[in-house]
Amino acid sequence: METTRFILLIALGLVLTMIWQAWQEDYPSKPIQMTDAATPIERSETEDSSLPVLQTEKLNTIEPAIIENVIEETKGKIVRVKTDVLDFEINTVGGTVQRAALLDYSVTKEDQTNKIVLLENNEEGFYLIQGGLLSKNYPVNHKTLFKTNNVSYNLSDNESIKVPFYWESEDGLKIIKTFTFYKGQYVVDVTYEVQNNLTVEWNGSAYAQINRTEPTEKGSRFIYTYTGAVLSTPEKRYEKIDFGDIEDDKLSVDVADGWVAMLQHYFFTALIPGSKEETYRYYTLNPNQSSYVIGAITSSKIIPAGSSDEFSHRFYAGPKLQKELPQYADGLELTVDYGIFWFLAEPVFWLLDHIHDLVKNWGWSIVLVTLVLKLLFFKLSAAGYRSMANMRKVQPRLLSLRDRYKDDRQQLNQAMMALYKEEKINPLGGCFPILIQIPVFISLYWVLLESVELRQADFILWINDLSVADPYFVLPLLMGVTMFVQQKLNPAPMDPVQAKVMSVLPVVFTVFFAFFPAGLVLYWVVNNTLSIAQQWVITRNIEQAGSST
Repeated sequence: METTRFILLIALGLVLTMIWQAWQEDYPSKPIQMTDAATPIERSETEDSSLPVLQTEKLNTIEPAIIENVIEETKGKIVRVKTDVLDFEINTVGGTVQRAALLDYSVTKEDQTNKIVLLENNEEGFYLIQGGLLSKNYPVNHKTLFKTNNVSYNLSDNESIKVPFYWESEDGLKIIKTFTFYKGQYVVDVTYEVQNNLTVEWNGSAYAQINRTEPTEKGSRFIYTYTGAVLSTPEKRYEKIDFGDIEDDKLSVDVADGWVAMLQHYFFTALIPGSKEETYRYYTLNPNQSSYVIGAITSSKIIPAGSSDEFSHRFYAGPKLQKELPQYADGLELTVDYGIFWFLAEPVFWLLDHIHDLVKNWGWSIVLVTLVLKLLFFKLSAAGYRSMANMRKVQPRLLSLRDRYKDDRQQLNQAMMALYKEEKINPLGGCFPILIQIPVFISLYWVLLESVELRQADFILWINDLSVADPYFVLPLLMGVTMFVQQKLNPAPMDPVQAKVMSVLPVVFTVFFAFFPAGLVLYWVVNNTLSIAQQWVITRNIEQAGSST
């Protein structure tokens, strides 16, 4: 059994190593050339690489977008919009959202004045939400200069606020692009009202896109999370499209419903079409190989002369709040990426969240969730610990067999199996509880890693952020101690080499877990402590029963 446990631990380490290497291969760091978001990309006189292609009435027929009336190298005014949770900057050039600060989320817990800036446009790069209208006659895109009545808006005590931008041609076409912000929400509605006062019909589509350079900041290799684009359709609810995919292959998918997004750790932006029934084209672009675009285009509309119509969509710019996201779009909660064990992670978070509603402390919630999980696996763990206790009891006889048949490996194995059969011991019985807990451990790892609700969450004393490593390494040291105690309760390996390797594992895991989120290490410490108590009681009872016979 000890050989199996030893192989299991080594295999687990190899699997973790291979997973990390696979991640590195799938998402390598790619050096990119930074460009100014406001500088026009040179393609041709009639095309712009940061614009999607124009659709005709049929979605499967496309033509290059003709760019006219584009005001290049024009610096627009900055319109600032402030709600109770958002601080936005919108440029009158295109009505482009070029800055979004999240007022309830600070970069560090120590400095609450420095807020998370999700959208930005600076020397290091840009992350923008753009949009406009595509048309062979009178295109009004994200390079077009709009007018506005005001440069500062504040939601104050209102439930919502509208921020309009205006554009009008000399011969009567009028476009009103309106942003609607809501109290306490990170979702923003966008409408384009097309008032056709021309003498001819207007034919065109609306588009919205997220345009960003690759992030320059890289996260810790111990807490890797996905950064990149995502496409959701009714056929495939969650499909990752990393920056390399955008470089290699342009996406073009026609489908009704769905959404697209750009993800990063804890936060994301998403574009959500205005109608579930209408067909949209989801696309990616790689303008000048310097930025990454994902967006959506509506079906084209024909607006007769003297008529008006509108296009609409909404976008989300904020945290991955799991309970709120489903109300905005089907499957939007999948942006909280729990990995392959999502089916375990979702109920774990549900339980964690409901316990938090009662105790109001995420640290104690983790402790109580660990207790609940331990109770669920109590009988299974007990069977494994009884098997290990019985192995510990026959350890002297196993050592005797080893000495007797040290030159005959086959005879030794036969004698050991006969002893197991005589004592009714399953040599693999102690491994199953370990195996069954690995998926739970991994799912809880992703819950603690992905849940923005736990970001900067207090526990007790020195642990004031469960989402980062313990600053004083107390929890990793406690975990190492509990692993050492557990080893003492288990039967010692008969192989001296295995015994030496097993003896250093607590040290190795202590160093390894020193870089993991404190919430995860807290779970492991509590789980080990409960396991020690259960195993000690079972081992003691079996030894007492053996001594009385």
